[in-house]
Amino acid sequence: MSIHVYNSLTKKKEPFIPMEEGKVKMYVCGPTVYNYIHIGNARPPIVYDMVRRYLEYRGFDVTFISNFTDVDDKIIRAANEIGEDVFQVANRFIEAYHQDTCALGVKEADIHPRVTETMPEIISFIGALIEKGFAYESSGDVYFRTRKFKDYGKLSSQSIDDLRSGARIEVDERKEDALDFVLWKAAKEGEISWESPWGEGRPGWHIECSAMVKKYLGDTIDIHAGGQDLSFPHHENEIAQSEALTEKPMANYWLHNGFINIDNEKMSKSLGNFVLAKDIIRQHSAEVVRFFMLTAHYRSPINFSDELLEGAKSGLERLRTAVSSLEHRLEESAGLGEKGDWLERIGALKDRFIQEMDDDFNSANGISVLFDLAKEANRYLREEQTSKEVLEAFLQLFTEFAEVLGLTLHSQKELLDHDIEELIKQRNEARKQKDFALADKIRDELKEQGIVLEDTAQGVRWKRG
Repeated sequence: MSIHVYNSLTKKKEPFIPMEEGKVKMYVCGPTVYNYIHIGNARPPIVYDMVRRYLEYRGFDVTFISNFTDVDDKIIRAANEIGEDVFQVANRFIEAYHQDTCALGVKEADIHPRVTETMPEIISFIGALIEKGFAYESSGDVYFRTRKFKDYGKLSSQSIDDLRSGARIEVDERKEDALDFVLWKAAKEGEISWESPWGEGRPGWHIECSAMVKKYLGDTIDIHAGGQDLSFPHHENEIAQSEALTEKPMANYWLHNGFINIDNEKMSKSLGNFVLAKDIIRQHSAEVVRFFMLTAHYRSPINFSDELLEGAKSGLERLRTAVSSLEHRLEESAGLGEKGDWLERIGALKDRFIQEMDDDFNSANGISVLFDLAKEANRYLREEQTSKEVLEAFLQLFTEFAEVLGLTLHSQKELLDHDIEELIKQRNEARKQKDFALADKIRDELKEQGIVLEDTAQGVRWKRG
């Protein structure tokens, strides 16, 4: 069996063959950090965390990079509105992003590069494009000659002659062509800027990811991923810049996840129909939100509703009940029952799970196999005597599936000291942001685990109750 991936570039499923056997270079476009993420923003980190986990489950060594855009028009606007500098705003919302995604079971990237920390590489990249004739300076701005890149439009399947100016592709009389997009923006009064050969300024959006991919992963990577809305113009422009410079494919596989809709309309901050991830987590729990996200194939749109989240909660509880029943039987049983053909049946379910997940990371079908595993476990538990080996095999497979999906199905163990300290840190940050509902929720969760907090003038003290 081999993994097959739907490649947005070729518009078909292809066998996944990494450049280097056993290793995967993967880059996922991260957030522009000017606000809290909504649940639409939360889908890519959850989805590509699952992809990463599954690749690791199948034996690949994955180098996973996901960036932060920490300087941008929106961040500058937010900083001006609240009277802070760009770095303060970016740092606050990077911390908030980590809190939300950590709660959602997303593993840390190997590297989270920031635009502001990649400025020398960005400037060098732009300079090299100018030298090759793919870019030009105009009044302190630098633009990419879009028509000069012959394959422009190959990702989004659009003819360059039919393209309209899209998001962040500004029509400007200083451009040679309306489709040329900005690589470097001349500084405006009062805005943060960096010195460059073209004067004070800051980078355009698209060049940032191209420079970070090249810096951390090289000229060509295995997987480049992000939301469907990034296909054009962002990823299209990344391809143009990177391949114009290196004359090599930027990525061999392009993955794009579908939108989350409310009333069949894409959720977004611009439309005002968004729900913040932290609010949904508070209302429904982070694991329910993650489980809900993975019950659909990553390329499919998801319609959001409280009813669907409640359904996901019920499904997750059914799985946890099956696991809990296995754990209790294992503690009580002497393990004298017959094994019969149960080990073979468990093995067949593992094979089915791999088959479903190998088919373009189909977590929806993978979860269906997880429910079948629960049904089989419940059927086995109805036998008068059970085998320790079979019980352990069931629990081991639940553990494997849960790790791939980033879920917790087994009984919660006692919190470690560093976990408690991290939750207290999150509570302190919530109180600082005047998010008292979240602070109270964390306190209550700790209390349920037998952890008693005491707020003192010297800070928060805790003890096990």
